[in-house]
Amino acid sequence: MNLPPLRDPFFTYRFRRRLHVLRVLLALALTFLIIRLFEIPHSSWALVSTIMVMGNLPHIGGVLDKGRQRLLGTALGAGSGLLLLLLPPSVPLLLPLGGLAAIGVATWWTFGNRHGYSGLMFAISLLLVIGDGSHDLGVGLWRAFDVLLGTLVGIAVTMLVLPQKATDMMRFMLAENLERMARLFHAHTTASAAVDIDTRALLKATSSALVKQRGLVDAIHRERRLRRDELDDIISLQRRMLSTIELLLETHWTTRAGHDQIEAMPGLRGEQHRLARELDTLATQVRTGQPITAEVAFFDLQRYAHLATSAVSDQGRVLFSPSGYLWLNRELARLARELVERLGGLDRLPSRRLRRASGRKWARRYTARSDEGARDA
Repeated sequence: MNLPPLRDPFFTYRFRRRLHVLRVLLALALTFLIIRLFEIPHSSWALVSTIMVMGNLPHIGGVLDKGRQRLLGTALGAGSGLLLLLLPPSVPLLLPLGGLAAIGVATWWTFGNRHGYSGLMFAISLLLVIGDGSHDLGVGLWRAFDVLLGTLVGIAVTMLVLPQKATDMMRFMLAENLERMARLFHAHTTASAAVDIDTRALLKATSSALVKQRGLVDAIHRERRLRRDELDDIISLQRRMLSTIELLLETHWTTRAGHDQIEAMPGLRGEQHRLARELDTLATQVRTGQPITAEVAFFDLQRYAHLATSAVSDQGRVLFSPSGYLWLNRELARLARELVERLGGLDRLPSRRLRRASGRKWARRYTARSDEGARDA
């Protein structure tokens, strides 16, 4: 059975910004409906909390991680605020000093660790409850309720309405990076291709995607799909592959003889183009949720050893550039092989949802081509 378009993981990834805006507006509308239907006092705090808890977290893993921190920080902050309101009002400075002390302790304990957001929500919730320090317990209780209501509505809508998984985001970013690196490497080995693409823009986009992947590690771990060490290895291998390709792109020949020596090596360009195709194949398998079966051939340097080590310029000087250039190519192939092995060893990387979705897309493309062929006939 094929997935409907709205349940297609690539659909939610492609339109993640629009869908996040939709979820935010829907959550605000739902919160507004609840507070109007039940005539909840001080209801503006519920709307404020809804928009605060959703923030820029469009994926489930982020919501599970941040949502837990939000609920914990909100509950503790609101509870602390209510306790402070029970203090005797005869001492005017007791309430603000108690609030400052509580926020200071929370900030101290959460400084520099993963629970910093809990500390932030604790401070915000506490300040919302104590308000201007009027010691009105009824107002404090309603504000605490409004904060929790808005928080729960925001979490529920993010998890239930066209949810975006951090694991899928990581998968698609990885596939896009592999395609970019394949294009960059192919452009390097093909003079005509280098004119057609902006290598600097591709390098920047690939590096930016690596930073975004790093930011998804905690969220993916929260979804119980991949471990942090597995994600660290995948990101590290991508970064090393990108650095190797960048070195190849930035290679400048000190002599024309060294460049001619490389061009004269039989079969070298064929091996390079094959490696670029293998990276493309790996990207397709990652994107479509297939088992990782791509095979990256070993880049054999031995066949070129006599040409590289015996390279001599017209002036009789030994050329070292061919050896270094060949080593960079072998290193890229080795890193690609290692990435294939790491991805192939992840039991939860293949995805039936993605295979069904990709199967439907290919079926649509095949039908469209068949219709075009029938019309041409």
